[in-house]
Amino acid sequence: MHPLRAPGRALGKTASLIRQHQETIEDQCAVGIDRIIADVEANRNLNAYITETPDVARSQAAASDRRIREGRARGLDGVPIAIKDNYCTKGIRTTAGSKILSNFVPTYESFVSGKARDAGAACLGKTNMDEFGFGSSTENSFFGPTINPRGLELGRNNVAPGGSSGGAAAAVAARLCLGALATDTGGSIRQPAAFCGVVGMKPTYGLCSRWGIIAYGSSLDQAGAIARTVDDAAILIDAVLGEDPNDATSVRTPFANIEAFLAKPSAQYTIGIPRTIRDLNSNSDLENCWLIGESVIKDAGYRIRYVDLPSLNYALPAYYVIALSEASSNLARYDGVRYGYRSPRASNISELYENTRAEGFNWETKKRIIMGTFALSAGYYEAYYERACRVRRLISDEFRSAFRQVDCLIWPTTPTPAFAFGSHQTDPISMYLEDIFTVPVNLAGLPAISVPIALAANYLPMGLQVIGPQFGDPHVFRIAKEVQNRAGQIGFTETSGLRK
Repeated sequence: MHPLRAPGRALGKTASLIRQHQETIEDQCAVGIDRIIADVEANRNLNAYITETPDVARSQAAASDRRIREGRARGLDGVPIAIKDNYCTKGIRTTAGSKILSNFVPTYESFVSGKARDAGAACLGKTNMDEFGFGSSTENSFFGPTINPRGLELGRNNVAPGGSSGGAAAAVAARLCLGALATDTGGSIRQPAAFCGVVGMKPTYGLCSRWGIIAYGSSLDQAGAIARTVDDAAILIDAVLGEDPNDATSVRTPFANIEAFLAKPSAQYTIGIPRTIRDLNSNSDLENCWLIGESVIKDAGYRIRYVDLPSLNYALPAYYVIALSEASSNLARYDGVRYGYRSPRASNISELYENTRAEGFNWETKKRIIMGTFALSAGYYEAYYERACRVRRLISDEFRSAFRQVDCLIWPTTPTPAFAFGSHQTDPISMYLEDIFTVPVNLAGLPAISVPIALAANYLPMGLQVIGPQFGDPHVFRIAKEVQNRAGQIGFTETSGLRK
């Protein structure tokens, strides 16, 4: 049996059995902690993890087992998860995929990873990512690229897993964890989830605290989850939602438990399709994704209505101006003075700053800092940053108008299936265009989930996004679950290995 096809179990099933005392941690180790630790070690060729923490996972599992025996079980007891390496984890190296933080060990825990830990999750390790989240392929990591396990199953070891959360998506797809915490600034959860044939959820901005997450673009970053099923993603999101006084953008959760909401009978929904995206010149893979998506929506009994979102044409340039401007500001803190890499070649403070940043950042990071600094500079601030912010408000207004006509929106997660490493090196704009379907959601701060829906001509998966209004996360999950169930009925689930 191929190691990536080893028997596995969904996160929700594992957690449920433990809660019901039908299994102890030891009883489920064959498909849980010890088995997955062995799989992680056996599949290091994927480079999904930067730092493996088997001892931490075993210790946390032992604590879970004690609670279970004492009748104090928590929601994620015994569930092995991975954490993207831009979450600060107390006592565990946190690098953000960069040289400049390659030996950084935080003395504090991020709010979201702390919530997962307190719920009983066992941390298997920190997953690979594009440096500081700057990329869509996980090629831009100081620790080397992650290989897409879906490509590897087809005999291809050169397929990118997407980014920047490529390590997290690859780990979930390869069953090297039952779920993963990740972040999404412009599609960094949803795009790699689509490329790896798994589920990726970005909640409404503010529902998950950003405190303790290494910042890329503060007004865009949002914590979220990657899992094999919609139900599993709901379990993870439920565990980490919550208002945090340390994050001024954090909000109180305005709805009840999502997992319980999914157990209720499905409602009737009107699903919107933006003409702006549907009418784009598409390739055959994208058109197939559209056709299957529309078909499963109709089969679910939902109504389809076309809506107008004309300003989505300007979303990509507006996003990159805002994101890179905020990145330029956020990354100013890495100067070699207090923590992180420090250049040994410096005779004064100016040389220390210059050499540390020149040696510690990779080319993609330096390029984005330069572009962001330019957009914020005197004489250009109004022409670029302020104009991008005006476009952002216009896009948000159009989304609000659309959601007065429909309950949720759908469109493909990516314009193409996963690509080969190096495909976009000679044309960086083509790499940025990979984000064209994901960035509008971040600009408007909306919830969105990617669900695997189709196989491309090259047999790699493609995803469909379900996008909801602000705080419409439970309905996004419900529609996504229906989509996933019906995609399974036409055979995709078996092909992707999301269930056994």
